[in-house]
Amino acid sequence: MALNYHLAILLIFLFLEISFSALVTQQPLVLKYHNGALLKGPVTVNIVWYGKFTPTQRSIIVDFLQSLNTVKTVKGSAPPPPSVATWWKTTEKYHNGSSATVVGKQILDENYSLGKFLKNYHIQYLATKVSQKNSINVVLTAKEVGVDGFCRSRCGTHGSTKTGNRVAYAWVGNSETQCPGQCAWPFHQPIYGPQSPPLVSPNGDVGVDGMVINLATVLAGAVTNPFNQGYFQGPANAPLEAVSACTGIFGSGAYPGYAGQVLVDKTTGASFNAHGLNGRKYLVPAMWDPKTSTCTTLV
Repeated sequence: MALNYHLAILLIFLFLEISFSALVTQQPLVLKYHNGALLKGPVTVNIVWYGKFTPTQRSIIVDFLQSLNTVKTVKGSAPPPPSVATWWKTTEKYHNGSSATVVGKQILDENYSLGKFLKNYHIQYLATKVSQKNSINVVLTAKEVGVDGFCRSRCGTHGSTKTGNRVAYAWVGNSETQCPGQCAWPFHQPIYGPQSPPLVSPNGDVGVDGMVINLATVLAGAVTNPFNQGYFQGPANAPLEAVSACTGIFGSGAYPGYAGQVLVDKTTGASFNAHGLNGRKYLVPAMWDPKTSTCTTLV
């Protein structure tokens, strides 16, 4: 009798748990299309390097940008899967066209022509140093450069000029010495929230590997919502976009404070989820897939 009672209680709890789970099932994430222009390939990515970056740091980022396309290396072989190009190909589902990119002009401003603390209008000014149709002008600031709002409310951003031929631009800062716990996670201990051991960065540079994650985020946003009339959820001045809607997810099973199940290099112990050109490895964030209405990862 006691056994039946305990069995009945167990069944009731199981039923309640299943019923509760059904009640709290999350609705599909939907980014609404607002009928505006999207950027289709080939998209030229021009770079303004503001501050002092080492040649190695620049090569990590340029290799990432060149890895966005499925191109063959000099030896005739593409990076093995999962690849950065496969990740980027998700953006093509937003407009059913090519999202091919090419690295364009690179401008070095190592002498801080506008000082070591930049306002938003400084970023826009630097972004207009190159005027080119169907392009994204990316301003990258070095670790010693402060930017208004950096660390407090953002790690990078994208937007567009308001007059004349509208130009899409993006900015990302190197957080290594300013706020790695906020802008270089999961390669640094987070400054708040659930605590977990940081991952080993795949290219041996916490700041720059963090920049790659944020660069991936703003580039995806710039292509799918370049002029605030593309794909996003929420208000236009603070939208959730292709990648920012999936913040903190890098692999399957991710939850707050845990990046998810990613790949680990057996030699270096570094964590990654995407192969790039020239033998590079990168950690790229999840991206919203408009065909499935879910945040998808490579692993």
